[in-house]
Amino acid sequence: MKLMHGSAPRLLHLLLLAELFVRSSPRPAHCSPLCGMFRPMVLQLNSLNNMSKKLHHLTDHELVIFEGVEHRLDDLPHIQHTAAHFSSLKVNESLSQLLRYTRSFRLHVDWLKTAKENVSLSSRSTGGAGAHLLRLSDLLTASLLQMGEEVPPSLSPPLAPISTAFDVLRFSVEMSERLMVFCNWSKRVLLRLQRLCDCPRR
Repeated sequence: MKLMHGSAPRLLHLLLLAELFVRSSPRPAHCSPLCGMFRPMVLQLNSLNNMSKKLHHLTDHELVIFEGVEHRLDDLPHIQHTAAHFSSLKVNESLSQLLRYTRSFRLHVDWLKTAKENVSLSSRSTGGAGAHLLRLSDLLTASLLQMGEEVPPSLSPPLAPISTAFDVLRFSVEMSERLMVFCNWSKRVLLRLQRLCDCPRR
């Protein structure tokens, strides 16, 4: 194949750029064995999302009372939804972050379950949410161990007791909203990790 005069240097330049792009692009760093773990995680998140909608047992009309009420669960993770965040995800760091977030939500859900029992409100859905968070935590821990990554330590900061039934309902509404955001965000993260690990699509 003959090249036009002056095209050879440009072709060489493009080849060098392509090589640089390949080397700098995120690659599956021994994470393909995790492909079988992502689907069970998503299933737990789907179940958790459905359970989250039932945390407060309030009708749409009753929920109006809590519209505009300031969120007070400041210790819960603050979820990032930016495109820049999702495009910069790394498998090991993202799994560690997901595990920390999952543990934080489980700690708060267990705290809310105890508060409901103390004021004689149904805690069945809250206990169900806690069970799904525990299973998700176990899957994330197993994934990190499978990659040979360090599992972040568990932290259990004390949470203040809730004294009134109204406060329990208010926190239940907030927890419901925050959990649903967490579930949707986590599924987007897992979908991105599946692509990074070059997992087969189903």
